[in-house]
Amino acid sequence: MPIDFKQLQEFIEAIATTDITELTIKEGDFELTVNKSTPEVATPNYTITPAPVPVTPTVAHTQPEAIAPPPTPTSEKPTEGNGNKRDNWKEITSPMVGTFYRASAPGEAPFVEVGEKISVGSVVCIIEAMKLMNEIESEITGQVMEIAVENGEPVEYGQTLLWVAT
Repeated sequence: MPIDFKQLQEFIEAIATTDITELTIKEGDFELTVNKSTPEVATPNYTITPAPVPVTPTVAHTQPEAIAPPPTPTSEKPTEGNGNKRDNWKEITSPMVGTFYRASAPGEAPFVEVGEKISVGSVVCIIEAMKLMNEIESEITGQVMEIAVENGEPVEYGQTLLWVAT
């Protein structure tokens, strides 16, 4: 018995709109069974066990220790020993969030050292962001006075990387 798509669709619609839960049609070698069952809703079996509450002994009349906030990156110019800011120092900042590297690979010589002269376009470091190595070039000419970030440290956008005397 050949069944076309339209007949099959009519059987399914008939089952869907009635209380019939199963329809089987057999003719010769052909057999078609359509089942309509309601999905079983599994009732989860949860056991909630409260976490143990730590007991902390308290001592009366004690002053709480002052907790210093963690240091935050700063873009303030470094100061000389007498406290005066060096007005001719310019900063090179990170153009992105990533990881700061002083050299192109472990064991390689750093791009720049303190005291070294750099010019516009000189590569001063690499910032790795999303597995991409981005060479950071100087936009100023001068002498590197301070490298403000340790090799391998994460850096934020706008964070000072180097101080250069112009």
